[in-house]
Amino acid sequence: MSQPQSLSDLFWSFNRLALQGFGGVLAIVQRELVEEKKWLSPEEFIEDWAVAQILPGPNVVNLSLMIGDRYFGMRGALTALAGMLTFPLLIVLALAAVFAGVSDAPAVQGAMRGMGAVAAGMIAATGFKLVASLKQNSMGMLVCYALAALTFVAIALLRIPLVWVLLVIGGSACLWAYRQLASIPVQETQP
Repeated sequence: MSQPQSLSDLFWSFNRLALQGFGGVLAIVQRELVEEKKWLSPEEFIEDWAVAQILPGPNVVNLSLMIGDRYFGMRGALTALAGMLTFPLLIVLALAAVFAGVSDAPAVQGAMRGMGAVAAGMIAATGFKLVASLKQNSMGMLVCYALAALTFVAIALLRIPLVWVLLVIGGSACLWAYRQLASIPVQETQP
């Protein structure tokens, strides 16, 4: 397993991640941190991403704070955060100033819808790539597939508000995982 070489490496790595994404960077973050930089294993990425999703705020910002803190403490967390936000913020402010007068144009609205579809496709592709990591999941693959299917049905077909889906399905998943983890015998280490 590798790690960032310096605070500068951490800043520029998260800066590059932020500049590559539009509307969602899950696929890019997974590829960069797991496959290219090898700062996280696929299992660590899934666990950290799950925690980042339940924390308030943008998922990838939460993840950057967690990784920065893991390797360099508070300085690393703030450096990773600065890398995630500095240049994207400047770009968004510049684009807002430039495109303020054309936001109602049909071509601009169509372009934004197209970018949303691309982001959704990238997120789905990353999900399929990470399915193999479910083999080691303590909940079991069948339960994970069932939870994913239930979540899809609840949100996409039944249009149940996300807060209720998280409370009911997410809460049930947490309880199931807790029971599964509690049933695993703890191995004592010998001196």
